[in-house]
Amino acid sequence: MRRAIRAEALAIGFDAVGFARAYLPPEIRERLMRFLAEGMHGEMGWMEDRAEQRAHPRALWPEAVSVVVLGQNYGPDGDPLETLAQRDRATISVYARNRDYHDVVKKRLKRLGRWMAETWPGSGIKVFVDTAPVAEKPLAQAAGLGWQGKHTNLVSRGLGSWLFLGEVFTTLDLGADTAEQDHCGSCRACLDACPTAAFPAPYQLDARRCISYLTIEHRGPIDPELRPLMGNRIYGCDDCLAACPWNKFARAHSEPAFAPRAELTAPRLAELARLDDAAFRAMFSGSPIKRIGRDRFVRNVLVAIGNSADAALRPVAQSLAADPDPVVAEAARWAATRLEPAR
Repeated sequence: MRRAIRAEALAIGFDAVGFARAYLPPEIRERLMRFLAEGMHGEMGWMEDRAEQRAHPRALWPEAVSVVVLGQNYGPDGDPLETLAQRDRATISVYARNRDYHDVVKKRLKRLGRWMAETWPGSGIKVFVDTAPVAEKPLAQAAGLGWQGKHTNLVSRGLGSWLFLGEVFTTLDLGADTAEQDHCGSCRACLDACPTAAFPAPYQLDARRCISYLTIEHRGPIDPELRPLMGNRIYGCDDCLAACPWNKFARAHSEPAFAPRAELTAPRLAELARLDDAAFRAMFSGSPIKRIGRDRFVRNVLVAIGNSADAALRPVAQSLAADPDPVVAEAARWAATRLEPAR
């Protein structure tokens, strides 16, 4: 069954396939609960609300016996950090420069699930992407797809750091592949690359300092002490992923839906700041960026403008100083002040 499922998954378009029991050891729950107890999840209350389901696959679905873990490569075909030096332009995380990956991955998961249900009638099937309370990375490590590196993300020996994950839970007893071992050794490249020092220790992430969290999940004003460290990163951050030496084995994706849109590769900050709600929705239709809304997005853009050291962008910031959204207005005033000639 594993051979047949692996062959079908690869034919559908997945790049990595592994099998695990619908079980996670107690230390996974302990690690999650410690993370939550220390408040390092910030405002992500959804992690706390469904923590037990995240820690125990069978708490999510009691009938589950096995998990098919799928990986989809989204490796960039160039330097993902090349726009960091272009301070009048924005840097967007690689995964968000194209269509929402949830659409692509979930469609393929459903196709694989239907095939499994037809091939083994009577078997139960449920598919999940990262919007469900699933401990994807521990399951991926248990299934042999990679290991959780010191940056807490999955690292693959064959594909580096650029993998989307999805799962098919099933009542079929598929056995399990050999779990992957940790291959980080003494390397700390990912930890040292973090612009905001979001890793208090190896294998620990304080989301409250993470640029991905600040630009995507965090709703209010961004801590003024962290803003100068964010540079021109307006949605997500790839620094710790890009720093991993295992990326020497990474390869560029071959999925047309993941091809970066030209207007999102190095967009001008001035143009992004001027987006109203309708223009924002039109520009980011089909993109994961659309989910954060115009106000949070423009807040991020204004932080980047404040970090640009480009006085020509000061009028853009000033034009938003009275924005109806108070968080946007505060960020605009901060950016304008940062760009005052005396400063």
